[in-house]
Amino acid sequence: MPVPPFVARLRSHVGHDLLWLPGVTGVVLDDDDRLLLGRRADNGLWALVSGILEPGEEPAVGLVREVAEETGVVAEVVALAHLSSTHRVTYPNGDESQYLDLTFLCRYVDGEAHVGDDESTEVGWFPLAELPDDVTATSRERLARTLVFREDPTRGPFFAR
Repeated sequence: MPVPPFVARLRSHVGHDLLWLPGVTGVVLDDDDRLLLGRRADNGLWALVSGILEPGEEPAVGLVREVAEETGVVAEVVALAHLSSTHRVTYPNGDESQYLDLTFLCRYVDGEAHVGDDESTEVGWFPLAELPDDVTATSRERLARTLVFREDPTRGPFFAR
């Protein structure tokens, strides 16, 4: 996985110490209610498209950028559906990070889904009733919460209370 340049600069100062980083995730659905997923290069599992925001980047804008970079798909953010904090992640090189994740409900606008960078080995559209068995647990949770939001947006986004 490529490390964003600003994270590499931070790491030059803090080493492997814990970094708290803002992340975004997209539940991208097309007009046929198919879900966009990518098979992660780091663990081989299918997952929702996600990424780290650049300093000062607006979350919805950053997510649209991540979706386009990773999958070639142009998406439009519809709404913020889920906010959560991840568990601490320790990477193979010893770096530790934890993420504040903002999950957005998105709709497909344009583009052919394809692998756009080295973060994924496959990209594809899946009917909601026919998701692969090997979808990450965090993606399953974020998807479920987002679909609840989609059914009744007046409930607002999910967050721990």
